[in-house]
Amino acid sequence: MGFLHSQLLETRKLPYPEGSQAGKTVVITGSNTGLGKEAARHFARLGASRLILAVRNVESGEAAMRDILESTKPDNTVIQVWQLDMASYAGVKSFAARVEAELDRIDIFIENAGLAKTKWSTAEDNETQITVNVVSTMLLAALVLPKLRQVAAAFGIRPTLTLTSSGAHAHTKLPHAARPGNVFATLNDQVFAEAHWAEQYPASKLLPVFHVRSIAERRPATGANGYPVTINLASPGLCESGLAREAKGVQALAFGVMKTVLARTTEQGSRTIFHAATQGPETHGQYMNDCKIGEPSETVTTGKELQDRLWEELMVKLEKIQPGVTKNF
Repeated sequence: MGFLHSQLLETRKLPYPEGSQAGKTVVITGSNTGLGKEAARHFARLGASRLILAVRNVESGEAAMRDILESTKPDNTVIQVWQLDMASYAGVKSFAARVEAELDRIDIFIENAGLAKTKWSTAEDNETQITVNVVSTMLLAALVLPKLRQVAAAFGIRPTLTLTSSGAHAHTKLPHAARPGNVFATLNDQVFAEAHWAEQYPASKLLPVFHVRSIAERRPATGANGYPVTINLASPGLCESGLAREAKGVQALAFGVMKTVLARTTEQGSRTIFHAATQGPETHGQYMNDCKIGEPSETVTTGKELQDRLWEELMVKLEKIQPGVTKNF
């Protein structure tokens, strides 16, 4: 009932983004289409000084840039398209290095890039959804956090790092964790993953919820050494988007019917991302739903032991990719 209430009733209440974004630099990954593009459109409309569209396909990103400029006609917004391939650790590291070298200021960094696969494939050392939605997402966060902390000190501001989450995280209790050994190894076990395929995408959205909560526990926003960056998650709800574009046959038909009846527009969904990205320290570590602080799934709220286990596993994976990077948290 919570899902239906959100989609049918709360959608009408989502606040339309307002308020000047002048002087701000905003980075949005996965912004050539869908939610990311619509969030970028809001920031351009409200006068962000510099807007970075981080996309896998530069040509598509440039088309999105032209569309945003045409629809908003901003006076002082500079939009740039930068390449970012979240399926490649080298691509993530290269992008983060460019952020460090070329941006003197970042007010808002939105990690929106994600995907949902309908069949098994791999990228780097994981099933593709795990690489893109979990490992690369957290790797990018670790790589840009030093810059965000530097910006906070230099400009006297509080940057925000927002991860696009999903209510789908509640559709799994993570049976992978019941098996002995490493949870990531089970997520990347093709036989087990395919036998539990309906839970693979939800699992890929569940883990970052745990990880953001772990960061906030270790680096709280308040206190003598309060963390100077707000890190939160935004759940846009079920939206019209290209996320499940690979679906075919009965799966595509069922998903299409559900979207027709219940889905928000991508513009409506982008409001939740904009909202989370423009909030303050009270949202640090929080799961934002319907443009307010929400409650993640029971698996999250009662899973402190699992949360700690997944954090330690993530630290091992990230250290193998970039030695020393976990110190950035």
